Amino acid sequence: MKIVIAPDSFKESLSAMEVANEIERGFKSVLPDTEYLKLPVADGGEGTVQSMVDATNGSIIELDVIGPLGKRVSAHYGILGNEFIGDSKTAIIEMASASGLHHVSVEKRDPRITTSYGTGQLICDALNRGIKHIIIGLGGSATNDGGAGMAQALGIHLLDESGKALSVGGSALNELHTIDMKDLHPLIQRCEFIVACDVDNPLCGEKGASVIFGPQKGATPEMVTSLDAALTRYADIIAKTIANKQINDTKIEDKRNTPGAGAAGGMGLGVMAFLNATLKPGIDIVMETVKLDEKIAGADLVITGEGRLDSQTLHGKTPMGVTRVANSQGIPVIAIAGCVSDDANMLLEHGLSAIFSITPRALPLEDVLANAKHNLFTASQNIAALYAMKIKA
Repeated sequence: MKIVIAPDSFKESLSAMEVANEIERGFKSVLPDTEYLKLPVADGGEGTVQSMVDATNGSIIELDVIGPLGKRVSAHYGILGNEFIGDSKTAIIEMASASGLHHVSVEKRDPRITTSYGTGQLICDALNRGIKHIIIGLGGSATNDGGAGMAQALGIHLLDESGKALSVGGSALNELHTIDMKDLHPLIQRCEFIVACDVDNPLCGEKGASVIFGPQKGATPEMVTSLDAALTRYADIIAKTIANKQINDTKIEDKRNTPGAGAAGGMGLGVMAFLNATLKPGIDIVMETVKLDEKIAGADLVITGEGRLDSQTLHGKTPMGVTRVANSQGIPVIAIAGCVSDDANMLLEHGLSAIFSITPRALPLEDVLANAKHNLFTASQNIAALYAMKIKA
C-alpha cells in the first residue's frame, strides 16, 4: 500500500515538512508496513520556499539585502535539489523575504518610500550562481513601487527629466522621465521567470495596487491618489521604453491591465515588463515543479492539510490543489487541519473524502499552537486506525 502525504504548513506552529513528519509518524504507528511518500507543498505564499526546498532536498541561501526602508535586512531564497527544467537548477524566491511588510513596524509603514530593491538583489544573486529558471512568489510586500526597486537592483536606470537617478519608493515615480535599460543584468536574457500570483488586480484604477493594497501598507487616501498617479506615469514610460525591446526573443508589450499587474504593489507589472515573466496561480506552479501528478501515481490514499480549513480553501489553497490532482487519478484524499470552520464541509462537495481537526477540545490559541505537533500525531494515529478498519473490512 502507498500513502502520499502532501500538506502545507500550519502557520505559526509547524512547517509543511514537520506536518508531513507527524502525519507519517501517526500512520506508521498503525500501518508500519505501508510505503509513505512525504511531499510538503505550498500555494505560492509564505512558506513556499521552505516547503519546496524540503520537498526536493534543496538548499537555502541566506543574504543581507536592502530592506523596504533602505536598511539592511536578513533575507533568503531557495535552490531546489532536483533539476526540473532541462539541465538547469531552479531557484525560488519569496518577495516578502526581502521586501515584506514584516520588516516594517506599524508606525513606520509608508508605501511612498518603501522599495523592492532587496528582491532584485536576491534575483541578482541567483543569476550570478548560474540559475536559469527562477520562481518568484508575490505577496506580503511592504511596497507600492511597481517593482521599480527590483529594476534598479538589476541595473536599470530610472531617471528624472534632468537625467538624475530617482530615489527609491513609489512616490519617486511621479518624477520618472526616462528608463535606461542598457545596463540590465545580462543573464536575465538566459533565464526563465515564472511568478506565483493569486490576485487579478490591474496596476491602476479602482481595483489597482494603490487603491486595494495601499491602505494595508500605511497609505492614507491622499497617498493612494498620489501613488496611483505615480504608477500610471510609470506604466506610460515603461510602455514607451519597451515598445521595441525583446527579452528571450519575445517582444514585450504594455501589460498594465493584465490581471495580476497590480499584485504586490505593482510588482506584477515590474516582473512582466523587465523579466518577461509569466504569471500563474501559485499552487499550479508548485504542483508542476514538484511533479505532484507523477509522485502520487499508484497511491491508495493522499493526505493533505493546512492550518485552517474553511470556504477560502477552495480558492487556490494547497489542500484543494492536491485534491484536484489526486481526484484526476481516482485517489481519495483526507484533509487534516489545526482548525476546521463551520463551513468547511462544503469542501467535501469538491473532492475531499474526509476532513479532520487536530484540536482535541476548546483551548487558548497559544496552547493550540504550542501543542500542534503532539495533537497532529494523535489525530493522525486515530485516522490511521479508522483507515485500517476500512482496509480490513
